[in-house]
Amino acid sequence: MDVLLKNCAGLDVHQKEIVACVIREEVDGSSVTETRSFPTMTKDLYELLKWLEQCNVTHVALESTGIYWKPIFNIIEDYFDITLANAQRIKNVPGRKTDVADAEWIAKLLQHGLIEKSFVPPTDILELRDLTRLRKKWIGNITAEKNRIQKTL
Repeated sequence: MDVLLKNCAGLDVHQKEIVACVIREEVDGSSVTETRSFPTMTKDLYELLKWLEQCNVTHVALESTGIYWKPIFNIIEDYFDITLANAQRIKNVPGRKTDVADAEWIAKLLQHGLIEKSFVPPTDILELRDLTRLRKKWIGNITAEKNRIQKTL
């Protein structure tokens, strides 16, 4: 298959760790793969950003697992073309599944242009969405408490 992106990265995101795999083309035309792991604290996310810049990465792909992608996205969105991928659509073949293999798989899919971008609304819409979901949760809690009081009485 054709290589569409020369310098790209795939990120396998978890709650406490991010595994990043960079695939870049050298001057002689050979491809080099480099993998590193980073904790998810803010200072470590900036270290990830710095490392990706040093590797001359232009495009980054990461899985949209839970809410763990949000801090990473917020920090690196101004520096790279980011592809937020649906985890179900980029599943690897069953078998030897490791975080390093997943990060490399994501990077390879991105390199060949095989990942469809997920829609990420603007920041103000994301904040409004979070607030409305929180309100809905609180109203649900109030209703549950009222029902419990009525049952007790």
